[in-house]
Amino acid sequence: MKTIRYTLQDGIATVTFDEPGSPVNTMCQQWQDDLHALASQVVQDRAAIRGILLTSAKSTFFAGADLKATMRLTPADAPAVYTGIERVKRDFRTLETLGIPVVSCLNGTALGGGWEVALVGHHRIAVDDARIQFGLPEVTLGLLPGASGVTKMTRHLGLLGAQPYLVEGQLFSPQQAHGLGLVHALVAPGANAQAEMQAQALAWIDANPNAQHPWEAKDYKVPGGTPANPKVAAMLPVAPAMLKKQTRGRYPAPEAILACMVEGLQVDVPTALRIESRYLAQLITGPNARAMINTFFFNMNAIKSGQSRPGKAPRYKPGRVGLLGAGMMGAGIAYVQARKGIATVLKDLSQEKAEAGKAYSAKLTQASVAKGRLSEAERDSLLARIQPTAQAADLAGCDLIIEAVFENRALKAQVTQEAEPMLAQGGFFASNTSTLPISGLAKASVAPSKFVGIHFFSPVDKMKLVEIIRGAQTDDDTVARAFDYVQAIGKLPIVVNDARGFFTSRVFGTFVMEGAAMLGEGIPAPVIENAGVQCGMPVGPLAVLDETALSLSLHVMEQTMADFVAEGRTYTPTPGEQLVADMVRQHGRPGRAGGGGFYDYPAEKGARKSLWPQLKTLYEKPGQAWAMTDIQDRLLYRQAVETARCLSDNVLTSVAEANIGSIFGIGFPAWTGGAMQFIYGMGIENFERRASELAQRFGPGFALSDQVRAAIRRYQPALYTRGLPTQTAGDRV
Repeated sequence: MKTIRYTLQDGIATVTFDEPGSPVNTMCQQWQDDLHALASQVVQDRAAIRGILLTSAKSTFFAGADLKATMRLTPADAPAVYTGIERVKRDFRTLETLGIPVVSCLNGTALGGGWEVALVGHHRIAVDDARIQFGLPEVTLGLLPGASGVTKMTRHLGLLGAQPYLVEGQLFSPQQAHGLGLVHALVAPGANAQAEMQAQALAWIDANPNAQHPWEAKDYKVPGGTPANPKVAAMLPVAPAMLKKQTRGRYPAPEAILACMVEGLQVDVPTALRIESRYLAQLITGPNARAMINTFFFNMNAIKSGQSRPGKAPRYKPGRVGLLGAGMMGAGIAYVQARKGIATVLKDLSQEKAEAGKAYSAKLTQASVAKGRLSEAERDSLLARIQPTAQAADLAGCDLIIEAVFENRALKAQVTQEAEPMLAQGGFFASNTSTLPISGLAKASVAPSKFVGIHFFSPVDKMKLVEIIRGAQTDDDTVARAFDYVQAIGKLPIVVNDARGFFTSRVFGTFVMEGAAMLGEGIPAPVIENAGVQCGMPVGPLAVLDETALSLSLHVMEQTMADFVAEGRTYTPTPGEQLVADMVRQHGRPGRAGGGGFYDYPAEKGARKSLWPQLKTLYEKPGQAWAMTDIQDRLLYRQAVETARCLSDNVLTSVAEANIGSIFGIGFPAWTGGAMQFIYGMGIENFERRASELAQRFGPGFALSDQVRAAIRRYQPALYTRGLPTQTAGDRV
């Protein structure tokens, strides 16, 4: 065996997982072969064994499966996948059912397949370290825990108890696992932890010579009851409907997990395990898993590891950051900075406005204290790190200053020139603009090479993505420091090149304006909104326009037109932009903050918003033919086409940033794997064919130039082809 060490001494078989050349243990093909050999060896040594210890030679216990291999699978591979899964589980069952006590000694994290390995043990001992994580996050990658995870967790916790950890993929700490009964004993972290786990394991083996899993006993009862229980049976019809409401039928994994849980409890364990294998073989060879694994594992890891961080300068974290503007955006940035220990100066035109910005952090922290997530001392310490002020002099010594004022070029230039002299030596300046080109804003700076765009999304405390925009003169060191700052405050950075609207705002604009254009064509507003939600967007395009403000969209359009005039060009508004302008100018509907837009917002507490009745009179064309498929495709394809254009224009420089940015910044449906994965998952030729059809019927927004077609092919990742190399360190779940 190459990935497993096996020793037998004094009746104790010690199994040590130790994959050579890898920082973690994985379920690679070699390990699967070694597991089969281990099971045979244990059967051969059965008479001499009184207990088995499962241990790890790595800093973690076990990482999980080889995800790169899954990218090579197609539906035709399902039978072979099923056979492989079944072999692993037969070997697990061999170890579990020999009548020999098995103890899992969990020295570190065990996720996905790693937690399923841990569940082989009849008794589990873990190091009590809050940094250690256990759980089954497969659902977040379009998979299910098919190496006995669904079957065992459901029998351990019951249908309702297991649902958060299977259907939602929630992780848990050793302490939480102990409370759930999934870990039976804890040892203190430190140099003696391994020896203490082994001592406790040997004592437990001596005390439980005939150990077995609870469900092997004849009197075993599933916590909460099986589907045959009338109370459970009464809830079962509701659960799929609630799940469908959340997934819109776009995510097969949670539905398969729920079905597997229910079906598995109505049969014996061997049959339940086979059901589990069949569901996994279907999921893992399907397009949804490929899309989600590609984006949420490979693309995410590429970004987190600094793929787009230029240069090799040491990691950087500012000690003091100034914020210009204490409105919703500035106040939100102040909170996330202070939460990560960064001293923050929050400046506005008056002390009163600055104090109001700090009050936002007080509101958020008080809610955390009320829920027990934050102590009063921690709250006070966080708030003490925010200094509200109306004086520019208080910005002196800041390593970074970020302006977060209104989208007006003159105003941004004014605050830049006022605050920039206050920077500490070697400091840099950033703009939080969402649309205005950074190279133009940098003209107000005395050091354009140290001027960068850092585009946050609202609400800042909830949105994970931050878009870093490199201006024409921004140097590598400034981009790298901006990247490090974003990671230091716990956000996810993508780096893009400068252009009007950059990437996220540019693509977001196509989504909302396509929705507005369809309204202008006479398609009923409820149909447009439902199409947006049904295809997987968080909300419909008209609702999003209301939240971001129609008046802001109008302002951006007017600013763009003025810029074009200054450049000697003419800007022609799109049909969607023209309709938004009419909503504001002619009908006085500026958006939610202004009292109403496409929706009415009742003043009564708890009352739900509703579409403005006049939309039907003003825009709807009775009897007009429309197809829901066309509407959904227009919303998705318009964004995907614009994303491909961003790659072609060198605004984007990687598929990873296109996918992650589109999902976390724009809300592009996660089931697709992101805007570019949507193209590749569908097949380039199929996408081009459909885009051409949409362009002929609905306008040039869907047209693909030869340059864009070439970019789509140039950026196509190798992961979409067969014959991939074997896994590398980090290709784990």
